[in-house]
Amino acid sequence: MEAQQFLAEFGHIANAPGGVARLRDLVYSLASEGTLLGDEAKIEPVHLDRVATFVMGQAPPGDACNTSGEGVVFVKTGEFGEQYPVAREWTTTPLKMARKGDVLICVVGATVGKLNLAIDCAIGRSVAAIRPREGLLTKYLYFMLMPFTLRLRRGSRGSAQGVIGKAELSSVRLRLPGQDEQARIISKVDELIALCNRLEQQQQDRRKLQNALRQSTLQALASAQSPHELRLSWQRMQANFGRLFREPADVDDFIAELKNLAVRGVLVDAERTAPDLARITADCSALRSEYIAKGLMRRQKIVGMAESDIAYPSRWAVAAFDEVAVVIGGVTKGRDLRGKPVVVCPYLAVANVQRGYFKLESLKSIEIAEDELPKYQVLEGDLLITEGGDWDKVGRTAIWPGGLERCLHQNHVFKARVPSAQLLAEWVQLVFNSDVGRDYFAGASKQTTNLASINMTQLRSFPLPIPPLEEQRRILDSLAALIDLCEEWRRQLKHRRDLASLFAAASVSALTGINIERDEDTAVKAPQIELIAPLRLGTLPDVKDQAPLATLLTRHQGEMSARDLYQRFGREIETFYAQLKIEVAHGWIIEPTVATVRAKPAETARA
Repeated sequence: MEAQQFLAEFGHIANAPGGVARLRDLVYSLASEGTLLGDEAKIEPVHLDRVATFVMGQAPPGDACNTSGEGVVFVKTGEFGEQYPVAREWTTTPLKMARKGDVLICVVGATVGKLNLAIDCAIGRSVAAIRPREGLLTKYLYFMLMPFTLRLRRGSRGSAQGVIGKAELSSVRLRLPGQDEQARIISKVDELIALCNRLEQQQQDRRKLQNALRQSTLQALASAQSPHELRLSWQRMQANFGRLFREPADVDDFIAELKNLAVRGVLVDAERTAPDLARITADCSALRSEYIAKGLMRRQKIVGMAESDIAYPSRWAVAAFDEVAVVIGGVTKGRDLRGKPVVVCPYLAVANVQRGYFKLESLKSIEIAEDELPKYQVLEGDLLITEGGDWDKVGRTAIWPGGLERCLHQNHVFKARVPSAQLLAEWVQLVFNSDVGRDYFAGASKQTTNLASINMTQLRSFPLPIPPLEEQRRILDSLAALIDLCEEWRRQLKHRRDLASLFAAASVSALTGINIERDEDTAVKAPQIELIAPLRLGTLPDVKDQAPLATLLTRHQGEMSARDLYQRFGREIETFYAQLKIEVAHGWIIEPTVATVRAKPAETARA
């Protein structure tokens, strides 16, 4: 690509996903090639070991490390910052030291190749310090290494994790002009990177304005009082679609608002008839009596309907959920079943019940008395509603599709059956999963640190809006059609972003001759190893205790694989195992059984 063409396409490149990062890569690449200033002398590159020495890190003893500031700063890959390391840990027994003027590089793990400018600090085995010799400026070295970091990461050796050794560092070649030219290159790179940073900030500011505009438009959509007003708001939104929706995730807000409109009754024209509430409640009473007679539930006290200030169409009915559905609690683990015939069945826990669907990949099993199977078994068409968990999990609802024999529900998942043909379970699911349901359950729930829960009385008291049967069907059909349209929007947005990203990469590659593959930094990457042992919660730590791993286990039903816990912890593998050792010693995590750590096959590691 010629320079003039690049300038003509600059806006497309800069605004592509990761486009500014591509521009930074371009700046570093041109600087390392000696073509950034336009008047650089032709110089034969030299190997890095000719102009710098290497200090390979070594971890000090664990009992010599602390977080209270005693000793010297101890840097591992987890402490690498944007440009300088962040002091989080110290050691009184440093074994390998870096000093100001060095360049630090991650040599082990998922962040292999990442660079920082050094401070005076001890370095762990996952870090090396590159110390420039006389005539090589530190920041020039830092910039010259930038284009090579991704190459180093792709070419690193080691079967378990990416590893960079002295041989890989020594093989790096760089131009070494005089210090005056080095200083001019440093100044120009700083100038261009500052412009990239300003451009990135402008994009973030524009994104905030775009989000505000979209929320304002959605608010106008949400305030529609009739299908006619809704159509007008919809037309305005369609006319400004490109200004409102940029990323696939933006469509989620719109789908959520459509569900709210559906539940409020402004998605379709209202029926002129009222729902047959008497028949719905009579059908529910008949089923409840049948369940009591069969011993599937105890007789319950009547509960009143919770207050609601939401305005629904005048012909709709609003009734307590208890009047239209039979709600049953789930099976409790750890009961004494001695002397009873038992069966082992799979059961649904909170993690299995999502909003409108189920995750069945990790179903667990439980023993129950054989005669209790009819009480706890879930049947096709049953509504499963979560009792608690994280605050946003309360009241999650999905309709059981069947297909799994003898499946039960845990006591933290309520089961509800709507017996009347005049009330669709799909309608109830929609209401519970909309903001109407989520706001009610959030307000009614008992909340502790990071956790929330509702009881059966609060669920039975839910004020359920009930349209006439035909209107329920029309609303659900209309909503499904609109969501299909939204999903098509999402696919188009993703396709456009993918094309833009490919174009930006190809443009930079055409100018530099380097195919730079960027990694996504949106999630912590797992080490290329398998951590086999499951980890289980032990004694619950006090809220003041520094127990991040036990806290994570608490949020995930008290058990996770070591690999999953490591990913959610978000720090390097050394720090993870050090923290795990501390929490096992305190009894917050049960000591794991003897396990293995094995390297993944190459094709699995790449997946």
